[in-house]
Amino acid sequence: MNVDELVRDSLREQATELMPVPPGFADRVLTARRRRRTRTLASVAAATAAVVAIAVAVPMLESGKDGDRLATEMNESDVIAHPDQSPPRDMIAAGDVALAAYYTRKNVKQTDDRAVGVREYRLLDQKTGKYEKTTKWSFVDIAPGMRTAAVLEKDLPTQRIGLLNLLTGEVERWIPVDRGVAGVSFSPDGGKLVATTYKTNPDLRFKVDYDSDGDGKNNDYDQSHDQPRNGFYVIDVATGKGSWSEVPAGDESNARQDFAFSHDGKLVYAGLSSEPHMQYYDFEGNKVDKPANEKYTHWFNDAGVSPNGKLAATNGAVLDAYTGEQIAKVRGYEPLAWVDDERLIVWYSEPGQNEHHNRLVVVTIGSDKLVRLSGALKGNDGAPGQWTPIFAER
Repeated sequence: MNVDELVRDSLREQATELMPVPPGFADRVLTARRRRRTRTLASVAAATAAVVAIAVAVPMLESGKDGDRLATEMNESDVIAHPDQSPPRDMIAAGDVALAAYYTRKNVKQTDDRAVGVREYRLLDQKTGKYEKTTKWSFVDIAPGMRTAAVLEKDLPTQRIGLLNLLTGEVERWIPVDRGVAGVSFSPDGGKLVATTYKTNPDLRFKVDYDSDGDGKNNDYDQSHDQPRNGFYVIDVATGKGSWSEVPAGDESNARQDFAFSHDGKLVYAGLSSEPHMQYYDFEGNKVDKPANEKYTHWFNDAGVSPNGKLAATNGAVLDAYTGEQIAKVRGYEPLAWVDDERLIVWYSEPGQNEHHNRLVVVTIGSDKLVRLSGALKGNDGAPGQWTPIFAER
């Protein structure tokens, strides 16, 4: 039996010993499409039972000098936390998972009755280990290993996808597309991209004559309830080649409803506003059933399937991914990403606070153990103190 098999058997045994408890529930929408993709590597260095806490990282690519190594390689600590920082300034990570980027949101007025929702990103600078602001990109996703980001320029939809080197800060290659793209997501192994195509910008906002955010003013904007999405590309990252599949607009209530890859990377899915809440497709655009271990996942309020594919973190609970049986309760408002088969990153609020003052923490399944990673959010949704995390393998 090799090291990988020992690790998997050990984690499986620990998971089966956990007692089922009733689930809680929390609902934050914006990070779902990336956090479901977060995975750990098979080379987890936890095979030695005597080791309680160890450094886990993507295998380093030897460069001959430290100046060419990534910040995520230079610091291999199991947990890198800055609980006094919100938004974070310095790198945050747990196990193989790092906070690769985060963004804030604002509406930029275009006309008297129209605005566009804009994301302002801060990407982890792989030279300094700090989060640096960029205004170049309207949409960003980070590949496993955190060497490359897929980026889209302003004025969505756009007809090219950039591959940004996170060490140099330069776009190394552009992938042209025939149809306008407004969302991109890497496959779990980083070898493919799914690019969601739209007829118009899904982030357009239109002025409403009611107080939509509760601030006492009737000068707010809301998204269009028309569905401009029309399909997706599956693109091979190495060659830039891919094919487009048409997916007619459905009854989704969100103007932006991007595609992402399934846990095993063999299908893509998009969220639905009603049952079954997620629709899966093969790469040719044909509807297919949910994978057996994704039946109990939800696109907007869970961390999806664990790295070993056997557990699902959803609605405040850890479930058996195949049967839906409750294995354990998840502390916090919402699970965001799996660190490994035993730990999760979640939004958590201190006693007396609410979901608008969450912080990132690591929780251990079946335990009261909690490690604070970031400082707490400030203000309601959309306020300057709110930020949305993007996780990736390091």
